[in-house]
Amino acid sequence: MNRRAFLASVGSGFLAAPLAAQAQQTRKVPRIGFLVFTSSELRYRGFQQGLRELGYVEGQNVVIEFRSADGSLERLDDFARELVQLPVDVILAGSTLGAEASKRATNTIPIVMANVADPVESGLVTSLARPTGNLTGLTTMGPELVGKRLELMREIIPRLHRVAVLWDQDAKHNAAMLDRLKPLAKASGVEVRSLPVRPPVPEIDKALETAKKWHADVLIALDDALIFGNRTQIIALAARQKLPAIYGYREFPDAGGLIAYGPNRYEMYRRAATYVDKILKGARPADIPIEQPTKFELVVNVKTARTLSLTIPKSVLLRADQVIE
Repeated sequence: MNRRAFLASVGSGFLAAPLAAQAQQTRKVPRIGFLVFTSSELRYRGFQQGLRELGYVEGQNVVIEFRSADGSLERLDDFARELVQLPVDVILAGSTLGAEASKRATNTIPIVMANVADPVESGLVTSLARPTGNLTGLTTMGPELVGKRLELMREIIPRLHRVAVLWDQDAKHNAAMLDRLKPLAKASGVEVRSLPVRPPVPEIDKALETAKKWHADVLIALDDALIFGNRTQIIALAARQKLPAIYGYREFPDAGGLIAYGPNRYEMYRRAATYVDKILKGARPADIPIEQPTKFELVVNVKTARTLSLTIPKSVLLRADQVIE
């Protein structure tokens, strides 16, 4: 290479470097708000995995502003407003409570619901096919779920006669789930006792004491943020009362609960990343249909079953996605 060519190449290199750096600095890095009522590492890992599959790496080409209210409704609203004021480009809302807080905070920033029970019943959107407004995402809604849980417990306890149902009275979708359960239980000769609790300090101990006095054979805990946020207390009380219980999320048997059957939430948060990606690329939430769960999981804690003097049938164990020994 002659001297003139060498100097030209060096000069172009010096020019290119600052121009590239300047372009990188001016390129906007997306900022995602991650708002949850209670923390769950499983959900966060699922969302991160979904982002990685789409080419987003936290701290490199995307920023995630994580906020957990730790079970406080007041803090949930505060955090929602904080994310709006930052501002973020999109809010990922976990649970119905998170989506409601986000909607109260903004009607312009897109909101992706990661696992809302029934967004239509809750008044968050007008329909699943055409959500309207600034919300879209995924719902855990599955009318067959509560019936499946009853079937599973009848399989484990054939002489099942009484079922107590623990639920958040302020969650509208739970009332609908309870209405679906009652005729199914009646057709099977099973009596249902409703145990509603309410925030901010749900009287779960009193509710489970009622179940004990009623001689409930099984406890069904319905899906909502309030029940999930108090899972440690519920599991401990059920164990103390020797009450077999079925839950909606795998975190319950992971923490010592008996059994869980419901949507795979890791998968739902992974899928939520695709909604965020579409919105960051210019799609409107109102044009993206809300997705219902397609993957469900059954997790059984046989160690807990032994403490309850229960033998889990082989037919149930063979269908389980995970058996905790």
